[in-house]
Amino acid sequence: MSRRAADCIFCRIVRGEAPSFRVHEDALTLAFLDIAPVSDGHVLVIPRAHFENLFEVTPDVVAAVAVSSRRVAHALRAELAPDGLAVAQLNGEAAGQTVFHYHMHLIPRRHGDGFVFHGRAPGKPERLRELAAALCERIRTAG
Repeated sequence: MSRRAADCIFCRIVRGEAPSFRVHEDALTLAFLDIAPVSDGHVLVIPRAHFENLFEVTPDVVAAVAVSSRRVAHALRAELAPDGLAVAQLNGEAAGQTVFHYHMHLIPRRHGDGFVFHGRAPGKPERLRELAAALCERIRTAG
């Protein structure tokens, strides 16, 4: 394991060494609520394996992240009924990447809510817990 992967917060989440509000997981990916959400329901979808960015990640893992993202997106739409959903993937500091582990942002949007990529205030743990449970159930029952 590279030093970067050993210190990576997302790798720590995958290993269960850091807390998260998980909403979906499979053999290759993990999805969890962002702890500083841009909007209610902001989810991050990551590969379990460490890749810094789109330039490093393998095609099969990109595909797995996309499939998981689509699955979570359907759960978000069913649970929150947003007006839209921003799907973003940032590569490098200049693009706004702050955690250097390949990941996809799924951000529910409402008309007139403004647009930013990263929240500044921590989410309320009780809301994150409640929403994680609801999304898990939606994904489980969707098949």
